[in-house]
Amino acid sequence: MANTSSRTLRLLSLLQTHRRWAGGELADRLGVSERTLRRDVDRLRELGYPVHTSRGTDGGYQLAPGAVLPPLLLDEDEAIALAVGMGEAARSAITGMEASAIRALTKVVQVMPPRLRRRVDVLREAMVSASPAEPVVTVDVLTTVAQACRDEERLCFSYAARGREPSSREVEPHRLVTLGRRWYLVAYDLTRQDWRSFRLDRLTGARPTGARFRPRDLPARDAAAFVKAAGGVPEPHTVKALVHAPAARVRTTAGQWGMVEEVDDHSCVLTMTSSSLDWPVQALGNVGAEFEVLGPPEFVAYVREWGERFVRATSPGPASRRAVQHGQVDQEDPGATR
Repeated sequence: MANTSSRTLRLLSLLQTHRRWAGGELADRLGVSERTLRRDVDRLRELGYPVHTSRGTDGGYQLAPGAVLPPLLLDEDEAIALAVGMGEAARSAITGMEASAIRALTKVVQVMPPRLRRRVDVLREAMVSASPAEPVVTVDVLTTVAQACRDEERLCFSYAARGREPSSREVEPHRLVTLGRRWYLVAYDLTRQDWRSFRLDRLTGARPTGARFRPRDLPARDAAAFVKAAGGVPEPHTVKALVHAPAARVRTTAGQWGMVEEVDDHSCVLTMTSSSLDWPVQALGNVGAEFEVLGPPEFVAYVREWGERFVRATSPGPASRRAVQHGQVDQEDPGATR
């Protein structure tokens, strides 16, 4: 049998990785009696961890949100930084990072007070605003859906498909997928009796029903393949540009959007992957340096189109002259609207 301290840490880890544990199952995992388990749970409570106990056939132990963060783990700022960072890491292009990041995010948010969750949402929205192509998904929606997938628990929500009024859905959630800088839920829709993929930014009021289900076989190789087959994900573009600026400068202004490879002291190659060509143009513009597009051809044409549009904006046309005549624009500064 492990000593008391290591066993308590093991108990805490188990409580953080599952929504609810039956007492007998938890005791078996720890290799102790249910009486010893109760003493260990009391010890966690003394340390400030909000472990709830429920009785009956569906009873057991659950680590619940508390009024404050449990002690000896993270302070509030560290918890917020971790939640925001894991949310960004879950959308990263690093292979295998998504699943680990969402598990870490779920553990932190599960015990986070509502006021800290709101701060996480505010920070994530502020970060997302730099890339308008990326829809906003709140941390509450993300973690609620992730926990339902983990616990094999039916989920209810309101969903607004493109061009349609919101409708109520009850589903058996399967997996979360991030593709094209968007979040998708792959689930079996109980109303339509078929598999569906749902964009999380169009999903509101997500709540678990408490009803468990036995997982069905997904009609695809994996969840990502299912979302792609549904036709809702645009193919990503891999954009490359030779930027005539030091690599350190480019990493500071655009490094979060892609990979920067140094060529020499005065130039580097910036590589970005996105389903939209808008934000690579904006990222390159933010650098404030000369650059050459290395590919793909559609990005060359897109940058040329943007450039021509900006050039036209500096040459007042008939509409601009009419605006001046009607006093809507300062004649000394055509770009200043009253």
